[in-house]
Amino acid sequence: MMNNGRRHRVRVTLTALTGVLALALAGCGTETTPPAPTPSAVPTTAPSVGSGTGGGAVSIAIPGSLAADFGALQQGTRGSIGLAITPVGGAQLVSFGTWTTGPAWSTIKVPLAVAAVRNNAAYASSASAAITASDNAAADTLWSSLGNATTAAAAVEEVLREGGDVGTTVPTTRTRADASVFGQAQWSLADQARFAAQLPCLPRSERVVGLMSQIIPSHRWGLGAIGSAEFKGGWGPDESGKYLVRQFGLIDSPTGRIAIAFAAQPDSGSFTDGMAMLDKMTTLISGHLSELTGGHCP
Repeated sequence: MMNNGRRHRVRVTLTALTGVLALALAGCGTETTPPAPTPSAVPTTAPSVGSGTGGGAVSIAIPGSLAADFGALQQGTRGSIGLAITPVGGAQLVSFGTWTTGPAWSTIKVPLAVAAVRNNAAYASSASAAITASDNAAADTLWSSLGNATTAAAAVEEVLREGGDVGTTVPTTRTRADASVFGQAQWSLADQARFAAQLPCLPRSERVVGLMSQIIPSHRWGLGAIGSAEFKGGWGPDESGKYLVRQFGLIDSPTGRIAIAFAAQPDSGSFTDGMAMLDKMTTLISGHLSELTGGHCP
């Protein structure tokens, strides 16, 4: 992904990030009202690209490219950030950053809502509250509607598998008293982006995808700053009280829709620092949309 300069223009897209001159280039359980803002910010690692589980390493970042600008953002950030991008309906994945996986928190409410509404349309109002306002009680209702914990976890995993996420598992027992069972699923950014890329293409997913465009104003940070975004956030503290803040969703590019998953874990542990880091990544992505290859459902 490159800048618009003529002499050094090397266009890197999601469908062709490697190969130029043979270069081997590279929620929530408990979402309480978070603390008050303070800015934050991470070391630089090379981006990676892959389809499925494979991928080549990127060791060169052209000045002005998304890779270079993301590296600069990391260097000015105290904490860990990560980003994964793939075109809707596609398989090619590009990822950046030092943060790669952790608890899903409330982002898991998306496949949960799809599973529950498919199972029984009468739970549409609970799905609406769980997605648009990240209501935990509503999400618990959706989970219970699917049966016992084993049955419910299997139903959510089935939706994940349909969406191309072949690795994520949903717990069946509570691992923390202050968090939901499902919110503690370990969901990597790569798997989440793959799922997001197929989500709008899945049968009977349109109701939930539509709700992702109706997120309440107080949760419209990060991807929420992009008017056309369909997204869901998730956040929560680890056992030492330090927050992880993450989002995933769909945004428009000049060539189609793009699936995005990103996360921040500030050294300060502050929710608002994490939120500010997602805002910065959104601004960065918005400035490079013309370089990204979008896609559509088949």
